[in-house]
Amino acid sequence: MSQSLRPEPKQAVQDLLTYRPSFGTADNGRLIRLSANEGALGASPKVASFLDNSGTELHRYPEIQDPALHQAIARRYSLNAEQILSSNGSDELIALLALAYLEPGDEVIHSQYAFLVIPQAVRIAGGVPVAAADDGLTVSVDNLLAAVGPRTKMVFLVNPNNPTGTMIPFEEVERLHAGLPPHVMLVLDWAYAEYLDDGFSDKAARMVEAHDNVVMTRTFSKLHGLASLRLGWAYCPDHVVTALGSIRGPFSVNDVAAKAGAIAIEDTDFQALSISHNEKWIKLMTEFLNQQGFDVTPSVTNFILIRFDPETGPSASDAAAFMAERGVLLRTMHPYGLDSYLRMSMGTDDEMEVVKDCFAALRLRYPAQ
Repeated sequence: MSQSLRPEPKQAVQDLLTYRPSFGTADNGRLIRLSANEGALGASPKVASFLDNSGTELHRYPEIQDPALHQAIARRYSLNAEQILSSNGSDELIALLALAYLEPGDEVIHSQYAFLVIPQAVRIAGGVPVAAADDGLTVSVDNLLAAVGPRTKMVFLVNPNNPTGTMIPFEEVERLHAGLPPHVMLVLDWAYAEYLDDGFSDKAARMVEAHDNVVMTRTFSKLHGLASLRLGWAYCPDHVVTALGSIRGPFSVNDVAAKAGAIAIEDTDFQALSISHNEKWIKLMTEFLNQQGFDVTPSVTNFILIRFDPETGPSASDAAAFMAERGVLLRTMHPYGLDSYLRMSMGTDDEMEVVKDCFAALRLRYPAQ
Protein backbone atom coordinates (compact mmCIF):
# COMPACT_ATOMS: atom_id res chain seq x y z
CA MET A 1 0.00 0.00 0.00
CA SER A 2 1.42 3.36 -1.02
CA GLN A 3 1.97 5.98 1.64
CA SER A 4 -0.10 9.15 1.46
CA LEU A 5 1.71 12.45 1.16
CA ARG A 6 -0.49 13.96 3.91
CA PRO A 7 -2.49 12.82 6.95
CA GLU A 8 -5.80 11.26 5.87
CA PRO A 9 -8.96 10.68 7.91
CA LYS A 10 -10.02 7.13 8.58
CA GLN A 11 -11.93 5.37 5.82
CA ALA A 12 -15.30 5.69 7.56
CA VAL A 13 -14.96 9.46 7.41
CA GLN A 14 -13.73 9.50 3.81
CA ASP A 15 -16.74 7.45 2.73
CA LEU A 16 -19.31 9.77 4.29
CA LEU A 17 -21.92 11.56 2.27
CA THR A 18 -21.47 15.01 3.76
CA TYR A 19 -24.64 16.44 5.27
CA ARG A 20 -24.46 20.12 4.44
CA PRO A 21 -27.86 21.76 3.80
CA SER A 22 -27.62 24.75 1.49
CA PHE A 23 -28.96 27.94 3.01
CA GLY A 24 -28.39 29.99 -0.14
CA THR A 25 -27.90 33.70 -0.61
CA ALA A 26 -30.29 36.39 -1.77
CA ASP A 27 -29.21 37.73 -5.17
CA ASN A 28 -32.01 40.27 -5.27
CA GLY A 29 -34.24 41.26 -2.38
CA ARG A 30 -35.34 38.93 0.40
CA LEU A 31 -34.52 35.25 0.78
CA ILE A 32 -37.34 33.05 2.04
CA ARG A 33 -35.48 30.11 3.58
CA LEU A 34 -37.80 27.12 3.84
CA SER A 35 -35.12 24.45 3.50
CA ALA A 36 -34.03 23.87 7.11
CA ASN A 37 -37.21 23.10 9.13
CA GLU A 38 -36.73 26.15 11.33
CA GLY A 39 -39.50 27.61 13.49
CA ALA A 40 -41.58 29.98 11.34
CA LEU A 41 -42.20 32.53 14.10
CA GLY A 42 -38.70 32.43 15.54
CA ALA A 43 -38.20 32.34 19.30
CA SER A 44 -40.42 33.45 22.15
CA PRO A 45 -40.38 37.24 22.68
CA LYS A 46 -39.34 36.44 26.26
CA VAL A 47 -36.17 34.83 24.90
CA ALA A 48 -35.48 37.88 22.74
CA SER A 49 -35.86 40.11 25.81
CA PHE A 50 -33.45 37.91 27.74
CA LEU A 51 -30.86 38.02 24.96
CA ASP A 52 -31.08 41.82 24.87
CA ASN A 53 -30.64 42.12 28.63
CA SER A 54 -28.89 38.92 29.69
CA GLY A 55 -25.84 40.47 31.31
CA THR A 56 -24.08 37.14 30.69
CA GLU A 57 -20.59 36.96 32.17
CA LEU A 58 -18.71 35.90 29.07
CA HIS A 59 -15.53 35.09 30.97
CA ARG A 60 -17.29 32.45 33.12
CA TYR A 61 -17.61 28.80 32.12
CA PRO A 62 -21.20 27.57 31.97
CA GLU A 63 -22.65 24.79 34.08
CA ILE A 64 -21.59 21.34 32.91
CA GLN A 65 -25.27 20.42 33.10
CA ASP A 66 -27.47 23.42 33.85
CA PRO A 67 -29.87 22.53 36.68
CA ALA A 68 -32.25 25.39 35.94
CA LEU A 69 -32.66 24.19 32.35
CA HIS A 70 -33.22 20.60 33.44
CA GLN A 71 -35.75 21.64 36.06
CA ALA A 72 -37.64 23.72 33.49
CA ILE A 73 -37.78 20.78 31.08
CA ALA A 74 -38.86 18.47 33.89
CA ARG A 75 -41.66 20.82 34.96
CA ARG A 76 -42.91 21.27 31.41
CA TYR A 77 -43.11 17.56 30.65
CA SER A 78 -43.48 15.97 34.12
CA LEU A 79 -40.07 14.30 34.02
CA ASN A 80 -37.33 13.39 36.47
CA ALA A 81 -34.68 16.10 36.06
CA GLU A 82 -31.90 13.67 37.00
CA GLN A 83 -32.66 11.63 33.88
CA ILE A 84 -32.20 14.61 31.54
CA LEU A 85 -28.97 15.24 29.64
CA SER A 86 -28.65 18.51 27.71
CA SER A 87 -26.48 18.79 24.63
CA ASN A 88 -25.22 20.90 21.77
CA GLY A 89 -28.24 20.13 19.64
CA SER A 90 -29.73 16.65 19.33
CA ASP A 91 -27.05 15.86 16.72
CA GLU A 92 -24.53 15.67 19.56
CA LEU A 93 -26.73 13.14 21.34
CA ILE A 94 -26.83 10.90 18.28
CA ALA A 95 -23.05 11.00 18.04
CA LEU A 96 -22.58 10.36 21.77
CA LEU A 97 -24.87 7.33 21.69
CA ALA A 98 -22.94 5.84 18.78
CA LEU A 99 -19.55 6.52 20.38
CA ALA A 100 -20.57 5.21 23.79
CA TYR A 101 -22.26 1.98 22.76
CA LEU A 102 -20.84 0.73 19.47
CA GLU A 103 -17.88 -1.59 19.07
CA PRO A 104 -16.38 -1.86 15.56
CA GLY A 105 -18.77 -3.78 13.33
CA ASP A 106 -21.83 -3.40 15.57
CA GLU A 107 -25.00 -2.72 13.62
CA VAL A 108 -27.49 0.10 14.04
CA ILE A 109 -30.88 -0.16 12.37
CA HIS A 110 -32.74 2.87 11.08
CA SER A 111 -35.59 3.40 8.64
CA GLN A 112 -34.99 3.90 4.94
CA TYR A 113 -35.51 7.66 4.96
CA ALA A 114 -34.30 8.49 8.46
CA PHE A 115 -32.33 11.62 9.37
CA LEU A 116 -28.96 11.46 7.55
CA VAL A 117 -26.95 12.33 10.66
CA ILE A 118 -27.80 8.90 12.10
CA PRO A 119 -25.91 6.66 9.61
CA GLN A 120 -23.08 9.18 9.48
CA ALA A 121 -22.61 9.12 13.26
CA VAL A 122 -22.73 5.32 13.24
CA ARG A 123 -20.01 5.06 10.58
CA ILE A 124 -17.77 7.56 12.36
CA ALA A 125 -18.07 5.49 15.55
CA GLY A 126 -17.04 2.34 13.65
CA GLY A 127 -20.51 0.84 13.45
CA VAL A 128 -22.52 -0.41 10.49
CA PRO A 129 -25.80 1.37 9.65
CA VAL A 130 -28.56 -0.92 8.37
CA ALA A 131 -31.48 0.71 6.54
CA ALA A 132 -34.86 -1.05 6.83
CA ALA A 133 -37.21 -0.36 3.93
CA ASP A 134 -40.11 1.97 4.55
CA ASP A 135 -43.71 1.20 3.64
CA GLY A 136 -44.00 3.87 0.98
CA LEU A 137 -42.75 6.91 2.89
CA THR A 138 -43.71 5.64 6.35
CA VAL A 139 -41.60 3.65 8.79
CA SER A 140 -42.29 -0.10 8.76
CA VAL A 141 -41.97 -1.71 12.19
CA ASP A 142 -42.07 -5.14 10.59
CA ASN A 143 -39.04 -4.29 8.45
CA LEU A 144 -37.15 -2.77 11.38
CA LEU A 145 -37.68 -5.92 13.43
CA ALA A 146 -36.77 -8.18 10.50
CA ALA A 147 -33.41 -6.38 10.23
CA VAL A 148 -32.42 -7.21 13.83
CA GLY A 149 -29.51 -9.65 13.93
CA PRO A 150 -26.75 -10.89 16.23
CA ARG A 151 -24.66 -7.71 15.71
CA THR A 152 -27.54 -5.29 16.33
CA LYS A 153 -26.81 -2.89 19.21
CA MET A 154 -29.21 -0.02 18.56
CA VAL A 155 -32.39 0.92 16.68
CA PHE A 156 -33.16 4.55 15.82
CA LEU A 157 -36.78 5.56 15.30
CA VAL A 158 -37.34 9.11 14.00
CA ASN A 159 -41.03 9.75 14.66
CA PRO A 160 -42.46 11.95 13.25
CA ASN A 161 -39.89 11.37 10.56
CA ASN A 162 -37.59 13.80 8.81
CA PRO A 163 -37.64 14.23 5.80
CA THR A 164 -40.99 12.55 5.04
CA GLY A 165 -43.19 14.19 7.69
CA THR A 166 -44.99 10.90 8.34
CA MET A 167 -45.36 9.06 11.64
CA ILE A 168 -46.42 5.76 13.15
CA PRO A 169 -48.84 5.56 16.11
CA PHE A 170 -47.51 4.89 19.57
CA GLU A 171 -48.92 1.36 19.55
CA GLU A 172 -46.44 0.60 16.79
CA VAL A 173 -43.62 2.13 18.82
CA GLU A 174 -44.52 -0.20 21.68
CA ARG A 175 -44.63 -3.16 19.31
CA LEU A 176 -41.16 -2.27 18.05
CA HIS A 177 -39.76 -2.13 21.56
CA ALA A 178 -41.45 -5.38 22.56
CA GLY A 179 -39.73 -7.14 19.65
CA LEU A 180 -36.22 -6.05 20.62
CA PRO A 181 -33.81 -7.99 22.87
CA PRO A 182 -33.11 -6.18 26.17
CA HIS A 183 -29.48 -5.46 25.20
CA VAL A 184 -30.57 -3.52 22.08
CA MET A 185 -31.14 0.19 22.70
CA LEU A 186 -34.18 1.86 21.16
CA VAL A 187 -33.53 5.55 20.49
CA LEU A 188 -36.69 7.62 20.00
CA ASP A 189 -35.71 10.68 17.99
CA TRP A 190 -38.68 12.89 18.89
CA ALA A 191 -37.43 16.14 17.28
CA TYR A 192 -40.91 17.04 16.02
CA ALA A 193 -42.94 15.76 18.97
CA GLU A 194 -43.71 19.34 20.03
CA TYR A 195 -46.07 19.64 17.05
CA LEU A 196 -48.20 16.81 18.47
CA ASP A 197 -50.33 16.52 21.56
CA ASP A 198 -48.26 16.27 24.75
CA GLY A 199 -49.62 12.76 25.26
CA PHE A 200 -47.33 11.50 22.51
CA SER A 201 -44.16 12.57 24.30
CA ASP A 202 -45.64 11.60 27.68
CA LYS A 203 -45.94 8.00 26.52
CA ALA A 204 -42.35 8.01 25.31
CA ALA A 205 -41.18 9.39 28.65
CA ARG A 206 -43.03 6.69 30.55
CA MET A 207 -41.37 4.10 28.29
CA VAL A 208 -37.94 5.52 29.15
CA GLU A 209 -38.77 5.33 32.86
CA ALA A 210 -40.01 1.74 32.63
CA HIS A 211 -37.12 0.24 30.66
CA ASP A 212 -33.32 0.20 30.69
CA ASN A 213 -32.97 0.27 26.91
CA VAL A 214 -35.01 3.28 25.75
CA VAL A 215 -33.77 6.85 25.17
CA MET A 216 -35.77 9.84 23.91
CA THR A 217 -33.99 12.75 22.19
CA ARG A 218 -35.47 16.23 21.72
CA THR A 219 -34.46 19.62 20.33
CA PHE A 220 -35.05 23.33 20.83
CA SER A 221 -34.37 24.02 17.14
CA LYS A 222 -37.89 23.52 15.77
CA LEU A 223 -40.93 24.74 17.70
CA HIS A 224 -38.87 26.76 20.18
CA GLY A 225 -36.97 28.57 17.42
CA LEU A 226 -33.50 28.36 18.99
CA ALA A 227 -31.65 26.69 16.11
CA SER A 228 -28.73 29.12 16.20
CA LEU A 229 -28.07 28.42 19.89
CA ARG A 230 -27.73 24.64 19.32
CA LEU A 231 -29.62 23.10 22.21
CA GLY A 232 -30.99 19.60 22.57
CA TRP A 233 -31.74 17.18 25.37
CA ALA A 234 -32.30 13.51 26.05
CA TYR A 235 -34.41 11.64 28.55
CA CYS A 236 -32.53 8.50 29.54
CA PRO A 237 -32.22 5.72 32.08
CA ASP A 238 -29.71 6.67 34.78
CA HIS A 239 -26.99 4.39 33.43
CA VAL A 240 -27.23 6.03 29.98
CA VAL A 241 -26.96 9.52 31.49
CA THR A 242 -23.78 8.36 33.23
CA ALA A 243 -22.31 6.83 30.07
CA LEU A 244 -23.05 9.77 27.80
CA GLY A 245 -22.01 12.30 30.43
CA SER A 246 -18.62 10.61 30.71
CA ILE A 247 -17.74 11.33 27.07
CA ARG A 248 -19.71 14.50 26.41
CA GLY A 249 -17.62 17.66 26.21
CA PRO A 250 -17.84 19.30 29.65
CA PHE A 251 -19.12 22.64 28.33
CA SER A 252 -20.92 21.65 25.12
CA VAL A 253 -24.00 23.70 26.11
CA ASN A 254 -23.18 27.37 26.47
CA ASP A 255 -24.69 29.54 29.19
CA VAL A 256 -26.84 31.67 26.88
CA ALA A 257 -28.36 28.58 25.24
CA ALA A 258 -29.19 26.99 28.59
CA LYS A 259 -30.85 30.12 29.97
CA ALA A 260 -32.73 30.80 26.74
CA GLY A 261 -33.93 27.19 26.65
CA ALA A 262 -35.31 27.40 30.18
CA ILE A 263 -37.26 30.54 29.24
CA ALA A 264 -38.50 29.13 25.92
CA ILE A 265 -39.79 25.86 27.29
CA GLU A 266 -41.91 27.61 29.90
CA ASP A 267 -43.53 30.03 27.44
CA THR A 268 -46.47 27.77 26.59
CA ASP A 269 -48.48 30.66 25.12
CA PHE A 270 -45.85 31.20 22.43
CA GLN A 271 -45.68 27.46 21.81
CA ALA A 272 -49.45 27.36 21.27
CA LEU A 273 -49.23 30.32 18.88
CA SER A 274 -46.47 28.62 16.87
CA ILE A 275 -48.38 25.34 16.70
CA SER A 276 -51.54 27.12 15.54
CA HIS A 277 -49.59 29.02 12.87
CA ASN A 278 -47.96 25.82 11.66
CA GLU A 279 -51.22 23.86 11.52
CA LYS A 280 -52.84 26.65 9.52
CA TRP A 281 -50.14 26.75 6.86
CA ILE A 282 -49.59 23.01 6.63
CA LYS A 283 -53.29 22.68 5.81
CA LEU A 284 -53.44 25.66 3.46
CA MET A 285 -50.27 24.78 1.53
CA THR A 286 -51.19 21.12 1.21
CA GLU A 287 -54.59 22.05 -0.24
CA PHE A 288 -53.13 24.74 -2.48
CA LEU A 289 -50.37 22.56 -3.90
CA ASN A 290 -52.77 19.70 -4.50
CA GLN A 291 -55.00 22.11 -6.42
CA GLN A 292 -51.97 23.11 -8.48
CA GLY A 293 -51.43 19.46 -9.37
CA PHE A 294 -48.49 18.74 -7.07
CA ASP A 295 -48.42 15.64 -4.86
CA VAL A 296 -47.89 16.43 -1.16
CA THR A 297 -47.15 13.78 1.47
CA PRO A 298 -49.45 14.34 4.49
CA SER A 299 -47.33 15.78 7.31
CA VAL A 300 -47.59 16.13 11.09
CA THR A 301 -44.42 18.26 11.33
CA ASN A 302 -43.50 21.84 10.36
CA PHE A 303 -42.64 20.87 6.77
CA ILE A 304 -44.11 19.09 3.77
CA LEU A 305 -42.57 16.80 1.18
CA ILE A 306 -43.61 17.67 -2.38
CA ARG A 307 -43.30 15.25 -5.32
CA PHE A 308 -42.58 16.53 -8.83
CA ASP A 309 -43.20 14.47 -11.98
CA PRO A 310 -41.32 15.75 -15.04
CA GLU A 311 -43.84 13.94 -17.28
CA THR A 312 -46.69 16.11 -16.00
CA GLY A 313 -44.82 19.27 -15.03
CA PRO A 314 -41.43 20.40 -13.74
CA SER A 315 -38.82 18.08 -12.28
CA ALA A 316 -37.77 18.64 -8.68
CA SER A 317 -34.49 20.22 -9.82
CA ASP A 318 -36.32 22.52 -12.25
CA ALA A 319 -38.75 23.53 -9.50
CA ALA A 320 -35.94 24.18 -7.01
CA ALA A 321 -34.08 26.37 -9.53
CA PHE A 322 -37.27 28.27 -10.45
CA MET A 323 -38.06 29.00 -6.80
CA ALA A 324 -34.46 29.95 -5.97
CA GLU A 325 -34.49 32.53 -8.78
CA ARG A 326 -37.39 34.14 -6.92
CA GLY A 327 -35.67 34.05 -3.55
CA VAL A 328 -37.41 30.96 -2.18
CA LEU A 329 -35.07 28.22 -0.98
CA LEU A 330 -36.41 24.66 -0.75
CA ARG A 331 -34.50 21.55 0.32
CA THR A 332 -33.48 19.10 -2.38
CA MET A 333 -33.75 15.44 -1.42
CA HIS A 334 -30.94 13.89 -3.46
CA PRO A 335 -28.97 12.75 -0.37
CA TYR A 336 -31.98 10.68 0.71
CA GLY A 337 -32.50 9.07 -2.68
CA LEU A 338 -35.72 11.04 -3.15
CA ASP A 339 -34.70 12.85 -6.32
CA SER A 340 -38.30 13.60 -7.33
CA TYR A 341 -39.07 15.47 -4.11
CA LEU A 342 -38.45 18.83 -2.47
CA ARG A 343 -38.96 19.54 1.24
CA MET A 344 -40.48 22.84 2.33
CA SER A 345 -40.87 24.09 5.89
CA MET A 346 -43.48 26.69 6.81
CA GLY A 347 -42.61 30.38 7.02
CA THR A 348 -44.40 33.51 8.18
CA ASP A 349 -47.78 34.57 6.78
CA ASP A 350 -46.14 37.05 4.39
CA GLU A 351 -43.56 34.51 3.26
CA MET A 352 -46.13 31.84 2.56
CA GLU A 353 -48.24 34.20 0.46
CA VAL A 354 -45.15 34.90 -1.65
CA VAL A 355 -44.49 31.17 -1.91
CA LYS A 356 -48.04 30.52 -3.12
CA ASP A 357 -47.57 33.10 -5.87
CA CYS A 358 -44.28 31.47 -6.85
CA PHE A 359 -45.86 28.03 -7.11
CA ALA A 360 -48.70 29.46 -9.19
CA ALA A 361 -46.10 30.99 -11.51
CA LEU A 362 -44.25 27.67 -11.59
CA ARG A 363 -47.40 25.92 -12.77
CA LEU A 364 -47.87 28.53 -15.50
CA ARG A 365 -44.29 27.92 -16.64
CA TYR A 366 -44.82 24.15 -16.60
CA PRO A 367 -48.52 23.48 -17.32
CA ALA A 368 -49.84 20.12 -16.15
CA GLN A 369 -49.87 17.65 -19.02
